[in-house]
Amino acid sequence: MTNQVIEAMKERVYQANLDLPKEGLIKLTWGNVSEINRELGVIVIKPSGVDYNTMQAKDMVVTDLEGHVLDENSMKPSSDLATHVALYQAFEGIHAIVHTHSTNAVKWAQARRDIPAYGTTHADTFYGAVPCTRQLTETEIEENYELNTGRVIIETFKTRQLDPMACPGVVVYGHGPFTWGETCTKAVQNSVVLDEVAEMALGTELLNPSITAIDQYLLDKHYFRKHGANAYYGQG
Repeated sequence: MTNQVIEAMKERVYQANLDLPKEGLIKLTWGNVSEINRELGVIVIKPSGVDYNTMQAKDMVVTDLEGHVLDENSMKPSSDLATHVALYQAFEGIHAIVHTHSTNAVKWAQARRDIPAYGTTHADTFYGAVPCTRQLTETEIEENYELNTGRVIIETFKTRQLDPMACPGVVVYGHGPFTWGETCTKAVQNSVVLDEVAEMALGTELLNPSITAIDQYLLDKHYFRKHGANAYYGQG
């Protein structure tokens, strides 16, 4: 049964990774998806630098919850594995993580700016602005870059008292976006929405440089009609 569960995880992670180029979120090999099974104590993640045209489900890499590869004959895991591990350890409610260099979200990461909630499209998925982290120090980058990328994301949510389930995404300064969710499919969807609202926000500011964030009552209405105990959007 354990092997069947892991094989199913590999298939989901594989399909989710294939969704990234389909959705226009990545070029070349600039992205990765992972999934965690806390009961089994395993993480499945895309292999590092493998062409999407040749990648197969069997190539997905299985690690323990500390990021140690469990099969010595497997490919090398994504170089971002340590970031994923840190987020899984800190945010217990998430079960899948996506990292891309999607163009619109990266613009905000490079500008060192949060992505403001300017409208209901944003509010349907993200409860408030999507945060941008601080810049990593030279020491943080040199000593353990990927792990410290995870740590600065965690620091951002802790310092700002943000709920990672209510705001399932972040842009890392100078780097790019990470999103997460209850499933691989949801984490990818959150990446799609994040890049879309990043483009919308940029256009909004170009049209009206003095625009301010959406009113709180409208933000609340759109977020909570889809999320929480009293959600009523969709078929349930």
